[in-house]
Amino acid sequence: MNRTPILFLNVLIIAACGLIYELLAGTVASYVLGDSVTQFSLIIGLYLSALGVGAWVSRFIEHDLAARFVDVEIGVALSGGLSAPLLFIAFARLDWFQGFLYGLVFIIGVLVGLELPILMRILKEHLDFKDLVSRVLSFDYIGSLFAAVLFPMFLVPRLGLVRTSIMFGLLNALVGLYGTYLLRPLIRRVTMLRARAVFVIVVLCVAFWQANALTSFSEDGLYNDPVVYSTSSQYQRIIVTRSDSGFQLFLNGNLQFASADEYRYHEALVHPLMSAAGAPKRILILGGGDGLAAREVLKYPGVEHVTLVDLDPKMTGLSEAFPPLGELNRRAFRDPRVTVVNADAYVWLEQGRDRFDAAVIDFPDPNSFALGKLYTTRFYRLLRNRLTPDAAISVQSTSPLFARRSYWCVIRTMEAAGLSVHPYQTTVPSFGVWGFALAKQQPFDTPRHVAVATRFLDEATLAAMFVFPRDMAPVPVEINRLDNQMLVRYYEDEWRKWS
Repeated sequence: MNRTPILFLNVLIIAACGLIYELLAGTVASYVLGDSVTQFSLIIGLYLSALGVGAWVSRFIEHDLAARFVDVEIGVALSGGLSAPLLFIAFARLDWFQGFLYGLVFIIGVLVGLELPILMRILKEHLDFKDLVSRVLSFDYIGSLFAAVLFPMFLVPRLGLVRTSIMFGLLNALVGLYGTYLLRPLIRRVTMLRARAVFVIVVLCVAFWQANALTSFSEDGLYNDPVVYSTSSQYQRIIVTRSDSGFQLFLNGNLQFASADEYRYHEALVHPLMSAAGAPKRILILGGGDGLAAREVLKYPGVEHVTLVDLDPKMTGLSEAFPPLGELNRRAFRDPRVTVVNADAYVWLEQGRDRFDAAVIDFPDPNSFALGKLYTTRFYRLLRNRLTPDAAISVQSTSPLFARRSYWCVIRTMEAAGLSVHPYQTTVPSFGVWGFALAKQQPFDTPRHVAVATRFLDEATLAAMFVFPRDMAPVPVEINRLDNQMLVRYYEDEWRKWS
């Protein structure tokens, strides 16, 4: 039997598995530690260096190559397959999590680095060197591409990080088990080898079967309160926890709101805007997939139409999937005046033609370059093109107390885009002091009146929001542009001190 084609298929599988483990580690690290650029850079660099160490170590393996290949596959299956749940659990329970993270990445990298050199030495009896290298590397790169495409588009949104990790561990273990049959003439003691492979397969099958419980156990340790709802989309991990005071929404581990005090945030975001815009009829909300900003906008009887643009359909569908949110936003998405568009706000602004009388910008904080582009001069110029001449804009702008440079970077960037901006702030207990920006295309006075019923915002509070104490006063900053993304750098640097 010609074993060579099947061995090349093994190359494709183990290449895909190896890249998946690297992506999983980077994603989990970004999820729990933040600072995605640093985490992915460190993990990619460490993983690649570990591959080199594994390749170097392979030179010391001189006998029983087929058996050692199976052993390596079993080791990769166990360490890589359980990497995601182990990392989640370790983050919640170990003070030295980063050491554990980088150690696990290094171990997986060394084992993956051993795979191809050993397999190439097994194959060298069947191919000349030129064909061997070209075919092995071709299948290796194809497998990596396969994994890179599947990971964000299918695996994470459909399976989640834990199941993805376990499933690819199973693939490695199955490659190892099948290797005991495929390479049987080259293996002297096959029974124990098969027993180890079967044992790992059983462990991973049980883990896959219990993945929901394993995910709940690992994620429960990440939050102070019990997780009552969780789901993954193509774009993010959505978690809802419940406490005595209500429920809390987390996206990729970052708190978005607490039901006990979100009204302070959303009243501050919406009502100064509505006052400054006069009597707006057509309102644009970018972000705000929880429907809470829409709830405040819909309090105004003169509003005729609300267009809400949010990238993630699972986010805009959350109030149906988790009914307490629907109660909190007063079924805003069922209001016939509301149209939900699931699209990238940046692309949507470029392609559309409709104009609006007011725009509420309720994006998550700029903790990644994907979000940072939504705070650039280019973005605000695109937004201006979609507004009527007297339209007003409000933007959530992170904390001017905890992230002072980040906040003033947002303000100065909006000004650089040709907007007249009034910065303002208020206190939201779950977040502390939080900042916003109110802008129009021409100079204007700060609003003084709130025309609808509110829980905390009144005329005196409204006036006080536009006053900044000395520790939140302006500081020199650079403008956030697409080609520098200074805001993301400011944000990661400042919030790291408080994490």
